[in-house]
Amino acid sequence: MTLARHGAIVVGAGVAGLSTALYLQRSGLDVAVIDPLPPAGGASFGNAGLLSPDTAVPIAMPGMLRKVPGWLADPLGPLSVRPSYFPRALPWLLRWIEAGRLSRVLEISDAMRALHRETLTCWQELLGPELYHDLIRPSGQVHIWEGEAESPAMAIERQVRERHGIRTETLNADDLRQMFPGIARDISRGLLVPGNGYTISPQRLVVSLGERFQAAGGQLVAERATKLIPGDGGGWMVMTNIANRSTEHVVVAAGAFSRQLLDPLRVRVPLETERGYHAMLFSPEVRPALPLSNKSRGFGVTPMEDGLRIAGTVEIAGLDAPPNEHRARILVQHAQRLFPALRGEKVRYWMGFRPSTPDSLPILGPAPGRPGLHLATGHGHFGMSGGPPSGRLVARLIAGQAPGIDPKPYAATRFH
Repeated sequence: MTLARHGAIVVGAGVAGLSTALYLQRSGLDVAVIDPLPPAGGASFGNAGLLSPDTAVPIAMPGMLRKVPGWLADPLGPLSVRPSYFPRALPWLLRWIEAGRLSRVLEISDAMRALHRETLTCWQELLGPELYHDLIRPSGQVHIWEGEAESPAMAIERQVRERHGIRTETLNADDLRQMFPGIARDISRGLLVPGNGYTISPQRLVVSLGERFQAAGGQLVAERATKLIPGDGGGWMVMTNIANRSTEHVVVAAGAFSRQLLDPLRVRVPLETERGYHAMLFSPEVRPALPLSNKSRGFGVTPMEDGLRIAGTVEIAGLDAPPNEHRARILVQHAQRLFPALRGEKVRYWMGFRPSTPDSLPILGPAPGRPGLHLATGHGHFGMSGGPPSGRLVARLIAGQAPGIDPKPYAATRFH
């Protein structure tokens, strides 16, 4: 039996886990991160790379209930639920629909804004100036819509932006042609959010977090945590596939796999996987200057150092079903409709698991009734934006420091 002692253990080497580990390390703790995959091996690898301090709109919105039949009927739509998985997902979906009430959407937006507004500040703290300027482009994002009329969802998004004083610039057809040469002629409405940004490589960004963590003495442990066992006199033992590791503090930041560790402890959190896809186009014929989010079709196009990433869609199908690569191929077709010059001859398809809560807010802080157990999971679509400030908040709570923002909206107890 291998027995090792650590000041704190973080389970998960994605953006949330490594951010938490770095902030814990800087508070003076000896920290180990456990993950069978190296940094950026999961959802942190394949996301759209968007960094969005000026994003405060949750995924659940009013009117979701009437869309359920369409989700079930169209396996290649922007949001689908595999019929065989629907009974298992139903309790989560009902909570999701409940979170889409307008009054709740506005409350959620307040908490999202409080967390996300420090995104770029936290990335600067974690990376240092040289890596930050190498990897991050705080140059804005553009949203586009198909058609002329403002939908009810668009009106609510505008209300949220006005509520939080988020600066935007309306773009007409001529503006879009100048910013994005070659864009389809039928795209005539856009919105620039200049306070947002993106990374040119989500993988290299998260790898850099791991390298800085190790350079400061942190341990990246290539093991799989199989069970968390509370100690008789306090603290925890993390049983892995090859070792036992004891610690005073455990942070579960295992993304969509977090429930596998929490359910046996009766720590109940409504965490579901929203499976997302991307298509990476290498040597693309078109390289937009800024990320574009097509709000009508639920996908985004991000220029990256390796090519053009088309990412998006939501598939509710759990952790075990094989990927449906046709969903990634549809993304290429959407991008070709947006930029007709794109050919997409050299392409890589990918699928990953977004760890999502019904209210689009992560689960942060102490686990109810389990001293020494902490949560940093459930970031859904917003991990690259919410992960670093979440790590800072959780580390401050563990270290007994002032949290900086009210932690209550993100607490696991909100679901009880």
